[in-house]
Amino acid sequence: MLKHKVLILLLSLSSLNAITVVVAKKQIAYEEKLVPSSLEVKSVNKINKNCIPVTLQNIKDNNYITTHFINVGSIICKRDIQVAKNNSITFKFGNIEIETPGKIIFENDEYIKIKKSNGSVEKIYKDGRLR
Repeated sequence: MLKHKVLILLLSLSSLNAITVVVAKKQIAYEEKLVPSSLEVKSVNKINKNCIPVTLQNIKDNNYITTHFINVGSIICKRDIQVAKNNSITFKFGNIEIETPGKIIFENDEYIKIKKSNGSVEKIYKDGRLR
């Protein structure tokens, strides 16, 4: 009888030491926007000493993207995410201005190459033609 009471006491104390962390419910790709629907909150007994866990409220308050691929069930740490920057490029063709999301990877006198957020590369000619 005493052993059962000790066992119940130890189990209740172990839940007091639990740490609340955010865990990935699905695979999250490199530089993908972090959304709360792809995450869940869990309690764990221990975490890696290099990991500073992120709260779900932090993710809801700010726009974050991942710094590497994250597997299902992995704890989300501060080193795994970074604040998303709004990368957009504005082109001026006379009276017309075009704003495109992405970043310039190459530019010469004839055209500009832009890398979009999904990884594709787009070539835009400076005189407005398609090819």
